[in-house]
Parts: sequence; C-alpha cells; structure tokens
Amino acid sequence: MSARTKCPVYPYAGRRIALLTQHGKEGAIASALDPALGCRVERVDGYDTDQLGTFTRDIPRAGIQIEAARKKVRIGMELSGLPLGLASEGSFGPDPMVGMFPWNVEFLVFIDDEAELEIVGLAQGKANHAHLLTGEWAAAEAFARRAEFPAHHMVVRPEGENDPRIRKGIAAWADLEAAFAWAQTQSAGGQVFLETDLRAHANPTRMEMIRLAAEDLVKKLLSPCPACGAPGFWLVERVAGLPCADCGAPTRETRAEVHGCLKCSHRLTRERTEPPYADPGRCDYCNP
Repeated sequence: MSARTKCPVYPYAGRRIALLTQHGKEGAIASALDPALGCRVERVDGYDTDQLGTFTRDIPRAGIQIEAARKKVRIGMELSGLPLGLASEGSFGPDPMVGMFPWNVEFLVFIDDEAELEIVGLAQGKANHAHLLTGEWAAAEAFARRAEFPAHHMVVRPEGENDPRIRKGIAAWADLEAAFAWAQTQSAGGQVFLETDLRAHANPTRMEMIRLAAEDLVKKLLSPCPACGAPGFWLVERVAGLPCADCGAPTRETRAEVHGCLKCSHRLTRERTEPPYADPGRCDYCNP
C-alpha cells in the first residue's frame, strides 16, 4: 500500500457510527469514543435485541458471544444505512483464576465496511451476578441489599431459575416485595427465585465493564499500523521464554509480544524489558 493510501491516525473524525442497543449502552460507549475519535456514535432502534438471547434464559442465545455481537452490528448498520457499526455483547460465568467469583466478559465489536476491518474491544472483571432461592422475605431482603439493590435491579420468578413466569426490571423496594408475594402465590412450595438483572441499564457494574471495553477499543482504533496506517495494530501473540532469574533457563513466562496489522502482513516483535527475568517459582527446572 502506498503512502497516499495510508489511513490517517484519526480515521473516524466526523464519522457517524451506528450502535444497536435498547439497554442504554450508548452513554457509556459514546462517552469513550466520541471525544477520543471525533466521531458520533448514534443509537439505532427498531429491533428487539432480546430476540438474540436474554440473560434470564427465556430466549437462549444462538452461537457464541462474538457471533452475537457481530450480528447486532450488522443489524444496526442495515437499519441505519451506515458503513460503520458497533455493538456489545456480554457473558457471565465463574472467574478464570479460581472459579469462585462471578465474572463478566464484555466484547465491543466495531466493523468498518469501507476499510473491511473488524476491531474488538474487550474488558473483563468481577461481576454483580448473584441469585437466591428462598421462601422467606427477610432472606430475600437481605440478599437484595447485598446485591446493591435498587441500583442493581432484580429479577423474580416462582419455583426456580428456569420457571417461565418472570418479573424483571424491578427497581424499587415496594415492587420487589410485591413481586416476591406474587411469586410465592404462584409457587407450589412457596419458594421464590431472585437474581440480579444483568441487562446493561439494570446493572451498573456491567455498564462500567462496557465502558472499559469501549476504552480498550479506542486504544486499538488509535493504534495505526507502521506499514500501512490501518487502525487496530495490536497484540496478536505472546512469545514464551523469559529466562529464569536463578538458572537462566527459558520459562513459560512471556519474553516478547508480537503486534500485528489486521490489513497487511506487518508484524513487530517487542522484547519485554520488565521484568528482565522470571521468578524461579515459574521455572520448570528450579521448581519442577
């Protein structure tokens, strides 16, 4: 690619970017992208994104997380007629370290049809994702307080976690108590299942993770390839082999990071200088 066809450092200044959402994500995402890129993130409606899957399991998500995000982007671009689009998709599960804490992973997918680029922002961390099965209002009330209700909304259903009878988006104590009473009357054993609402507008902890994913996307969009100028020049591989501080043998710790371009074949290997050596506890020779 010639110098004349290189992308500028701010390739999206003055551009409109479609964002398909019905759960209030536009504030968190636009606050990160608009000032940093000089673009204008525009909310797109006219499509019920819950049809692609819900966290309350009444509509299962088809495919994996990244595929769902891509589908949202494409729908938003089609509805808006814009060649640039954004969408986010979250997932929840146990933390990847010890498996004891609820964990949230957020993907924010950006697609540029003109440049034939897809760049993904990512953020992950501890989630506010909790649930309780109880027949006692006092236990339900204590659980809701621990889950930071009413800032974090609640979902209530009778019997158990997969009961199709459901009330969601509960954001006031009077409504929670009424929903609890309703669920008890619907439950053969008087048991009520409560859980935090994981939709972005109902879960500030998740909304903050989406904002962090937007910041990660901004960093990638502002990282041009040294060879062709395309945005998204970022880490693509970690190279093991950092020498042990005691014996000098190569370990499985990262020795270098490889950054790569999404458009051309350019790669750049950056040796790590800090720390210069690996802890002997990470060495297969010193600590087999």
